[in-house]
Amino acid sequence: MSPIPVIIDTDPGVDDIVAILYALASPEIEIIAFIVSFGNTDVESSYKNILKLFDVLSRHFEQFPDHRARFPGFSSRPYIARGPSGPLEGALHSAQYFHGLDGLGNIHERHRDTITTGRGAEFLRASGKAGHELALELVRSYPPRSITYIALGPLTNLALMVREDPAACRDHLDRVVCMGGALDVPGNTSPVAEFNFFADPFAVKELLMDGGFPLERFVLLPLDVTTPHELRFPLYASRVDNTFKDTSAPSQASAGKPPLVHFTSAFLERAREVMVAFGKDAMELHDVCAVWYAVANPPLGERGLLDPGHAEGWKAHPRLFDIERTGELTRGMLVVDRRDESTTHGPGENRSEVQAALEKTFSDATAPALVMKENSQELTSAVPKGVHTVFRTPGTDALLKSMLARVWGVEL
Repeated sequence: MSPIPVIIDTDPGVDDIVAILYALASPEIEIIAFIVSFGNTDVESSYKNILKLFDVLSRHFEQFPDHRARFPGFSSRPYIARGPSGPLEGALHSAQYFHGLDGLGNIHERHRDTITTGRGAEFLRASGKAGHELALELVRSYPPRSITYIALGPLTNLALMVREDPAACRDHLDRVVCMGGALDVPGNTSPVAEFNFFADPFAVKELLMDGGFPLERFVLLPLDVTTPHELRFPLYASRVDNTFKDTSAPSQASAGKPPLVHFTSAFLERAREVMVAFGKDAMELHDVCAVWYAVANPPLGERGLLDPGHAEGWKAHPRLFDIERTGELTRGMLVVDRRDESTTHGPGENRSEVQAALEKTFSDATAPALVMKENSQELTSAVPKGVHTVFRTPGTDALLKSMLARVWGVEL
């Protein structure tokens, strides 16, 4: 089977880079473009981080030529373009408190020797077009329903694509796989919001609540399912870099380490410091989970999510929610109607719609006071309502086994 063409929309911070490494090491997909945007850091830093990654890989392959076969995506020369520098509306926010000013734990100060040649651009095709324009051009040039769009950052770029050419997005994209949001768990940027949706809740609203993109072709991986998947730093030290021990200072020089290992250890230092301060000696693999989903599960084609054809161990169901855009304390919060009774309504279902369906079915039953609602639709079991949301994966160990083997060539 030919590799699945994918566009990766990313704000390359620490876990994004690990996710991109995993994508480059996955023969199931072919990265045709990186669209870099604001988010974990500013657009220029995001752009440079992709160049840094390809620079490191090029030097790694010079020292270890046989490792190049482990990264089939490196040879595809994907496009790279700058996406949006801020949200559709509202204030600009970043996650530099975690990812550092450069998005990679201030690697430019802590380990300058990780980036030496500046050759990364040789292995990419730089585009002067705006990110959403390049993405649309690629979407139109490929056969319908062939491209998977992986959103690892804010959804701003995708919203701009839909604004400019909704038909191309609707008819030509196979699916959007998105890491974002928090439904039944706390947020990671505020008590109630996940960062990507916090960064541009207006884009989320346009795409998912206002009909911008067909929900039957949108797959969401929220914090609910991604947070339990983590790379434990002691495991990383024992399997990948046995000098990766001290979090107090950037003391690990290259010391003959393979360039890729030195690079990942250098930016994981800062991540470890932050996570240990939060009481966890591990990095959560949010973005890696989204790439893993795209790698493990076949494209939709003409089936749509009525027949998702998930690989073994993966499960998803539709969830209904709205998003808070301007709340003083709740920006980016996914609001689920929780006024339901568990014996009557499924998770995330809209209470008024369920009640209307019950009243129609059981007309002789005693009904409570009617709840008024707009755009009422009959509920049917054939049409999933809400955003298709992943709630089960094959498990953390399955991801770690795959990631360690593909990215670093080691066993769990």
